[in-house]
Amino acid sequence: MMKTLYLCSIFLFLSCTFNKTDEIQCTEEARAALNITVKNAVTNQPLGEGIIVKATDGNYTETLEFFDANNPVFSGAWEREGTYIVTVSGVGYITFISESITVTADECHVIPQQLQVSLQPE
Repeated sequence: MMKTLYLCSIFLFLSCTFNKTDEIQCTEEARAALNITVKNAVTNQPLGEGIIVKATDGNYTETLEFFDANNPVFSGAWEREGTYIVTVSGVGYITFISESITVTADECHVIPQQLQVSLQPE
């Protein structure tokens, strides 16, 4: 009887440990799909004020938000996959148009893409 109980206990233990699935723990914060830094091509100084950064994916267009911190950056397309064309413009600068930027996602969030743009003064 003890032998049978012992074997059943081992079987139960093994079935519980082998059937566990690794759960992915996702964070709750939103991630920006696009993070664009803009600099003056001549002075290499960061630009923000007066600069407009737009991301377009088919019929979808978004003006990215400017975050003025130690590393000024334009961010947007929050948690949105897609293939984007980024346009950067500002008074006194030649407009920049990017190649296609593809944003994918994993199980939890988009995989952020960074782009550094050097705007040429007119």
